[in-house]
Amino acid sequence: MKFAITSKGDNKSNTLMQKMRTYLSDFELQYDEDQPDIVISVGGDGTLLYAFHRYRSRLDKTAFIGVHTGHLGFYADWVPDEIEKLVIAIAKTPHQIVEYPILEVIIRHNDGGREARYLALNECTVKAVENSLVMDVEIKGQKFETFRGDGLCISTPSGSTAYNKALGGAILHPSIRAIQLAEMASINNRVFRTVGSPLILPDHHTCMLKPVNDADFQITIDHLTLLHKDVKSIQCRVAKENVRFARFRQFPFWKRVRDSFIGQ
Repeated sequence: MKFAITSKGDNKSNTLMQKMRTYLSDFELQYDEDQPDIVISVGGDGTLLYAFHRYRSRLDKTAFIGVHTGHLGFYADWVPDEIEKLVIAIAKTPHQIVEYPILEVIIRHNDGGREARYLALNECTVKAVENSLVMDVEIKGQKFETFRGDGLCISTPSGSTAYNKALGGAILHPSIRAIQLAEMASINNRVFRTVGSPLILPDHHTCMLKPVNDADFQITIDHLTLLHKDVKSIQCRVAKENVRFARFRQFPFWKRVRDSFIGQ
């Protein structure tokens, strides 16, 4: 088995990374940063997001494992005190692969020649660089509403506990094949109106955002911030790819939600 390790970059995470690399090499596992079967993320959810984007071209071949060295993370289910246990599990124990849906974002431009495709593990957000965002929202090819407000957030089930939750969106179990559209401070008055509630779309529905006016857009894909000009449309749907996690024990999602948000 080939493995790679990514680190948050602080002393604690780097020390654990070196220790795990030494231990796994002692078990005659091969370290390979280019074509790993397993990628171990040491840090937090941000570190795993970085690893996801680094290996996005190998999602069908690479599985991820998270070790958190700070606050409890939704993607990091091992702690530093369990390093030896994790190493033995990787080296000696058959593991289960769990696959979760991710988000595909396709940005098309008015010149017709440029098209950008992105994959997001957590979410994509769309804001206007200046003034309010004004977008026609289409679902399955039919206009649903014209949104006016600060912005829109399209999240995966895995990312529903992140920015989406702060916007009042629903928490979805990560195995559900869907995406969620949540509003950022929509304008609702006698003239303008939006539905005002998060929308959960199944994997056979496509959400299309079409600018109403000529504007530049700040678009985030997880932790990446992009500037797009002359945008014709932003297409969002469940991607054909999945993210894969290597599981060596049970990963109780609802317990993680409880511990993170309401636990004592």
